[in-house]
Amino acid sequence: MAVTRIDAIRYARHERTAAANFAAPVDDHDLPMPLDYFVWAIHREGAPPLVVDTGFGEEAAVARGRVITRSVSEGLRAAGIDPLLVEDVILTHLHYDHAGNLSTFSNARFHLQDAELAFATSRHILEEPTRAPFDGEPVAQLVRKLYADHVVFHDGDSQFAQGIRLVQLAGHTAGLQAVVCDTARGAVVLASDAAHLYANITRAIPFPIFVDEAAYTEAQKRLMDLAGHSLDHVIPGHDPLVLRCFPSDNDIARVDLAPHTAIANALSEHT
Repeated sequence: MAVTRIDAIRYARHERTAAANFAAPVDDHDLPMPLDYFVWAIHREGAPPLVVDTGFGEEAAVARGRVITRSVSEGLRAAGIDPLLVEDVILTHLHYDHAGNLSTFSNARFHLQDAELAFATSRHILEEPTRAPFDGEPVAQLVRKLYADHVVFHDGDSQFAQGIRLVQLAGHTAGLQAVVCDTARGAVVLASDAAHLYANITRAIPFPIFVDEAAYTEAQKRLMDLAGHSLDHVIPGHDPLVLRCFPSDNDIARVDLAPHTAIANALSEHT
């Protein structure tokens, strides 16, 4: 088995109500529904660990009213990873909360979809609502890394390594990619923002940031296919249930292990 452990590492949080998390009205609109912010680490037998996404730093947190609970670097070290020794980082997409802190990984190659960087440097960014979830400086840093031969492009689905696949699930952004890992309990899908919350899937209501709503809907259908139609095998980008339901310690959840509380049961307790 190539993948031996997958850590979901929380680094920030944002308190908000349910109304902010859905693109259509919901009955519980005024109830608390916070977001957690994660990066992920994939540990492999006989190979260096992979980091999935790079989070954001203090400047972005202040600008956007988010609370950093622990820096990404500290979180990775708590998971046994030295950022300077990371050789490969998979960027699921280029929104500010997934693609900041690039300088933390000074020796890494950055993997992303062709369509993602093309969109983030296109005329679409002239539209303020489209530009809002991006930060220009991390995108510019990535372009500089491209010119330094530290960027690897992927065009659609691809086999990244033994037991690890990249799957393009566009909709939230033009080139969002999920990471599918073969583990002892079956396929585990690091969905990133193809599903911010489990409730975006179960209620069939998108999170209110997307470039193509129809593609977003299709992406979630494919996401569930990849996960064998089991919520327990989906790891969304921002759901506090990840830490609550999976074996966790020190704000790190072991999502390669089965949840101790089934996700569907946890959702029913809060609806």
